[in-house]
Amino acid sequence: MVSTAAAAPGDATPDARHGVPALLTKQAASAAELRAQLDLQLELFPGGRQTASNEISYGGGQFVVSYAQPGEKQVRAADCPSGWFCFYDRTNYGYPRGRLSDVGVQNLSTWGWENRTESVHNNTSTYVEFLDNNEGFLFCMESRAVSSDVNPWRNQADMVNRGGQHAFC
Repeated sequence: MVSTAAAAPGDATPDARHGVPALLTKQAASAAELRAQLDLQLELFPGGRQTASNEISYGGGQFVVSYAQPGEKQVRAADCPSGWFCFYDRTNYGYPRGRLSDVGVQNLSTWGWENRTESVHNNTSTYVEFLDNNEGFLFCMESRAVSSDVNPWRNQADMVNRGGQHAFC
């Protein structure tokens, strides 16, 4: 029997696309559901703090995860702030969005963002490599580059490396 009952706000049912709770991969339908998303993000990936009504920051702002506001039309254009590189959970820059500004290698699993990149906006002055723990190098984004769909590497990046110049870019 298939249930049509709505999931509880804190439902930790994995999303088939990412292996993370489905609640963390969708747009909230209400303010209460957005609150549940933020609470679940902090429960599963502790150490962050809420810095806006729809954002949680980790490491003093090293990594920021942003969820779409309830009723907000999904962004269809890259919107990464200057000096940051952003990776989006959906193609065409669909939220949730993760963003980093640090140079060097970052493990995306620290914040629950491994295997969750479908589009990218690199709004920095350096390249960013996207890496897989098993396969190694996946793809590279040059400075100020955008990709509305990183196919065929969707949902494969486990780490990112920002900085310098790389032969692959």
